[in-house]
Amino acid sequence: MSGNSDEATAPGADWDALAASFDDEPDHGLRDADVRRAWAARLASWLPRQPGDVLDLGCGTGSLSLLAAEQGHRVTGVDLSPPMVELARAKLAGRDAVFLAGDAAAPPVGEQRFDAVLVRHVLWTLPDPGRALRHWRQLLRPSGRLVLVEGVWGSVAPVGIPADRLTALLGPLAGQVRVERLSDDPSLWGKEVTDERYAVVATYG
Repeated sequence: MSGNSDEATAPGADWDALAASFDDEPDHGLRDADVRRAWAARLASWLPRQPGDVLDLGCGTGSLSLLAAEQGHRVTGVDLSPPMVELARAKLAGRDAVFLAGDAAAPPVGEQRFDAVLVRHVLWTLPDPGRALRHWRQLLRPSGRLVLVEGVWGSVAPVGIPADRLTALLGPLAGQVRVERLSDDPSLWGKEVTDERYAVVATYG
């Protein structure tokens, strides 16, 4: 999902129709070398150092999944849009990665457990973010971590989830929570941004 002001329409957006042009946004396709390098560096600092199993929820076309796979992780991606899933499969062909069509709030992964659950610009669209977080926590191995990239977009009718609300929702789940501001790093977005963008990493065990 994108990180721009157009996300005001995200909960009801036709992601199947948007799939073909989704990677045109700099922080979606990561086609620019500097943007790609910036996200790769952040991801390396958020995910476990040792190769492990990463669940990428709302994976879109798999750009972050690809970075995680390049860093040695085994990736399972889930997205509600089958066309997005097909594009992700093509992007990671030959990699240790599996992509499934399904609901990010209740991903179809059965009893599988993960070292990290990675979610970018998805939580704010869900009707019950707290419930989703509780479920994602259950998908982690004892020493796993949640990596959540979120924000608040737009000035006239802002949408999103502020960092303080997200950290409050994580409170009952315990763990060590770190907030990393992303708004002041234009290399992540391919431009200067003025809205609230951040990452929260919650580690357990």
